[in-house]
Amino acid sequence: MSFDALLGFAPLLIFMAVAVCMSIVIRRHTEHSGKGFLSEYFIGNRSLGGFVLAMTTVATYGSVSSFVGGPGQAWDYGFGWVYMATCQVTALFLLYGILGKRMALIARKINAVTIVDVIRARFQSNAVATLSALVIVVFFIATMVAQFVGGARLFEAVTGYSYVAGLLLFGILAIVFTTIGGFRGVAFTDALCGIVMLIGLVILAGGIITAGGGWENIMVAIETNHPEMMEPGAGGDMPWTLYFTQWLLVGVFTFCLPQSVVRTMSYDTTKAVHRAMLIGTIVLGFMMIAATTLGVISAGILPGSLEDYGNSVDNIIPRAIVASLPPVLGGIAIIGPIAASISTVSSLLIVASSSIIKDIYITWRTDHGHEVAERPIAWGSQIITLVIGVIVLVLSIVPPDVIWRINMFAFGGLETAFCWVLVFGLFWKRANKYGAMLSMAGGTLAYCISMALGFTAFGMHQITIGISVSFILMIIGSLATKAPDVKAFAAFFPEKEKA
Repeated sequence: MSFDALLGFAPLLIFMAVAVCMSIVIRRHTEHSGKGFLSEYFIGNRSLGGFVLAMTTVATYGSVSSFVGGPGQAWDYGFGWVYMATCQVTALFLLYGILGKRMALIARKINAVTIVDVIRARFQSNAVATLSALVIVVFFIATMVAQFVGGARLFEAVTGYSYVAGLLLFGILAIVFTTIGGFRGVAFTDALCGIVMLIGLVILAGGIITAGGGWENIMVAIETNHPEMMEPGAGGDMPWTLYFTQWLLVGVFTFCLPQSVVRTMSYDTTKAVHRAMLIGTIVLGFMMIAATTLGVISAGILPGSLEDYGNSVDNIIPRAIVASLPPVLGGIAIIGPIAASISTVSSLLIVASSSIIKDIYITWRTDHGHEVAERPIAWGSQIITLVIGVIVLVLSIVPPDVIWRINMFAFGGLETAFCWVLVFGLFWKRANKYGAMLSMAGGTLAYCISMALGFTAFGMHQITIGISVSFILMIIGSLATKAPDVKAFAAFFPEKEKA
């Protein structure tokens, strides 16, 4: 191992060691808390404060594609991609503004541990709940593969070690500390990851600007060589339909992503959620805009066409790190994207395992009159978390080509499946299990088929097809069938709710 390689590897190794130690300490603390395993392991016993809540939501939302794929696209298109990324500033504001308080109140009333618990109680249907759990697991696996691949490629490009070595290193780390720490451990390590992401962005910004001879020189070089990169429309490459559908996909509809929604059930006080909304919006806005801006200014130190970089936008940020930073700073800079990968994977793992254990297995046992002991469930939850992680790790060994496309596909599928089920379930008394089943199954199927065939409506992303079909089927299914008995889910629509 060369000295430069060691310098590049050491900061990442230190970060990983700190993350594992943090999970172990949190696990030991919670083991002596006297709280029930399910509530503690899957939602942190509803005790997160404002800062941790904000940072865990930001870290979960800010995946590796936000630090690698998105900036790579910005390198290719220019400032138009930055303008488009600004819609992500609204993500936490919409999440906590639309669902935050209502989901928290309902979850406490019905003692819900997962969002599928809420869906089951609202629609009084195990079929809808089981489908919800399966959709979560399938799309989460796709998202986790993208995170593993992105992090491993970055590790390979910056440190010089092999892709598989990077994959095994931080893949095993994410699996281990998620299995050990549960939701609370994930939340606190997410907070650590979020801080590290911000530090990495600042370091990389300094490196790129210095290597490019200053901000002014970089802007002059871009304007001279690629004037279209200064235009919102990128010289015609970014039509309004792209703006509109990306704003829907990574902005407006992200409030219904299950990995984010579960966080609305985990905070301790109303003050905490208000603080999280403010802190999270500021941090996420800075993070997303800064990351894509770095992609643009990378054009000042990485000239040429995409063919010069392996025909993949995923290679741009790794090359920019290598070209602009010495080994030790490069090692620190890659912690940010890798932390984004790890935090997203850990958050998805905990929700996926809860879908299998809590939403399918325990429900099946109790429906058949069997008792469920806490100790076997504790072991089973951790084993399932471990197994899902290993499956994703194996699937990532042969990497797909473009990770941000996989991530966006999963985003769209989850938004299509859960948007109207959650919105109408929480705010429309007439919504019933038939509408929910049609909305989730029909909308998701329409989305996946249109993606597979490459079919679009007016050149817009297939999210517009999935979300529209899902909406229509929810309305038709609910109105064409018998109205539900509101008394069965009275907790959702009490006559008077406390402010």
